[in-house]
Amino acid sequence: MTAVFFNTVRKVSLVLALTTSFAAVSSTASFAFSSEAQQQCTGDAFRLCSSEIPNIPKITACMVKHRADLSAGCRGVMDREFAAQKSGKLAAQ
Repeated sequence: MTAVFFNTVRKVSLVLALTTSFAAVSSTASFAFSSEAQQQCTGDAFRLCSSEIPNIPKITACMVKHRADLSAGCRGVMDREFAAQKSGKLAAQ
């Protein structure tokens, strides 16, 4: 029973760490991801980049590196958001 409890606590801690990481990401200008991206990509981040949690830039780099392995929903959201950030930066220059 204690193993089940600790496993559950570990999973909840990971979810909280990732949620906190994405919240921090959304507050920075260079890595501002929407709540849709958080919803679509949380599972992928745990599956592909859990070793990088809670380092936001490393999680983002890992997700970009593993773009081909992302779920269709996450890949679509990230593509849209990176395109929007890129066009926003080009317009600002």
